[in-house]
Parts: sequence; C-alpha cells; structure tokens
Amino acid sequence: MAFYVSFGTVLLLLAITAPVSLGFGFVGAMLARSRVRPVAWIGKAYIAIVRGVPDIAFFLFFVIAFDQAIEWTRHKTLCRDWTDPIRQGNDFVVCDAAKMPLSSAAQWVHEVYGFTLAVITFAIVFGAFAANVLYGAMRAVPHAQMETAEAYGMNRRQAFWRIMVPQMWVFALPGLSNLWMVLIKATPLLFLLGVEDIVYWARELGGAKTAKFTSYPHGDWRMWYFLALLVFYLAFTKLSEVVLERLMVRLSNGQATLSGEKQRKANA
Repeated sequence: MAFYVSFGTVLLLLAITAPVSLGFGFVGAMLARSRVRPVAWIGKAYIAIVRGVPDIAFFLFFVIAFDQAIEWTRHKTLCRDWTDPIRQGNDFVVCDAAKMPLSSAAQWVHEVYGFTLAVITFAIVFGAFAANVLYGAMRAVPHAQMETAEAYGMNRRQAFWRIMVPQMWVFALPGLSNLWMVLIKATPLLFLLGVEDIVYWARELGGAKTAKFTSYPHGDWRMWYFLALLVFYLAFTKLSEVVLERLMVRLSNGQATLSGEKQRKANA
C-alpha cells in the first residue's frame, strides 16, 4: 500500500511545487525588470546562480545547508548553556532539543519535514527557471502598448497588471510547459532527499533481498516495477501535453500571435 500511496506523494509534490515555483518565478522576473539597479541585480543573480548550478548538486547542498541553518538557530535559542563548538571537524553537533525534527517525534513528523524541505528546494530551483521564462515573456509584450496605456492615463502599475500580465502568459506558456515536463521528470530526486517516493518503493519491493521484506523472498522484480513507473510517467506527460495544448489555444484566442491569427482566420 505504501507503494500506491507514494504515487500520491509525487502528485502532491507537483500540485504544491508548481504554483509555488510560479510565484517564485513571478517575483524573480519582477525584480529582474526593476528600474532600481540593486533590485534588478538581485533578481538576475537569483536567475543566473540557481540556473547555473546542476540540479542534483543544488538539491543535496541546499537541503543540508537549510536544515543546519534551522538547527543552528534553534541551538542558539534553546541551548545557551552549551559550551562545546557546533562544528567539530566534519561533524555538525547541536543539542537534542535543537534537532529537526526531534528524535522523539512521530514518523509522520519526519516525513512531513522531509517533504517540506523537498517542496522548498524544488520551488527555488524551478522558480529560477520560471523567472527566466517570465522575464522573457514580459519583454516580448510590445512596449508600444505600455506607452499607449500610460498615454490613456494609466500609471505604470496599472499598465503592468492590466496590459502586460494578461498578454505575457501567451508568450510564457510554451516555456512554462517545457518547465512543467522537466519538473515531472525531476520528481525522482525525492529519493535523494530521503522521501519514500515511488522510486524508493520500486527498489524496495522489486529487490530480491531488502531489509524490509526478508520474510517474503522472490526474484529480482525491479525491472517490472520500474517499467510500471515508465508507463506512469509517460501517461502523465501525455495528459499534461493535452491539457497544456488546450490552455494554449484558449489563451491565444484574440491575441496578436500566430496561433491567435490562425484562430481568427478559421472563424472568419
């Protein structure tokens, strides 16, 4: 049953990470196009640094660094009488009260904590890619439309929300569609973060000798379990393609794009 539940874990990760990543990306794109140079530097640095680091390296580094930052903060707050150094060679040692999660916590607390770290990490990584896509989409909206809106009495904020944002999604959707597909393919990285996802259970249930199923010996069935994962991912990506294609058609309706012009001629 845990194997079947793990499919829900992957879908829940996608359902949470996609909008959060889009939020990170939107904020990053707004920062990158700011007229205040230090603010623009922050946005562009976020896009460049995260996109320039391999995903697997960032996942492993950020989770460890973020987890240690939480424990260091709790240690300084809860264990002020601690005299030993926290850094002891290669070891990171904090008092028991500062550990996250606590060793006495229930198993679901450990799982939720690991899943939360995974969501934050995924959101930061894919938020940088989304920021790059949205930044390009904002620049693709004709600047003359923004000037026309301001000439009609709109301020820059009104022109941004009423003119640029509604139109930029048409230009951004192809890139965001590809990013969604990459996000789907990146979900097996949960296995590296200690979350018991479908890859973990496929290995555990399919292996001939595992720590959890020594009482039920069988041959090496990993090929069949991973074949099931292959079918799952192919079916899910195909469903995503259909939904995204319909969304693209809907957003292109009435827009001055090739797709919008094609629809106009078809309806004429």
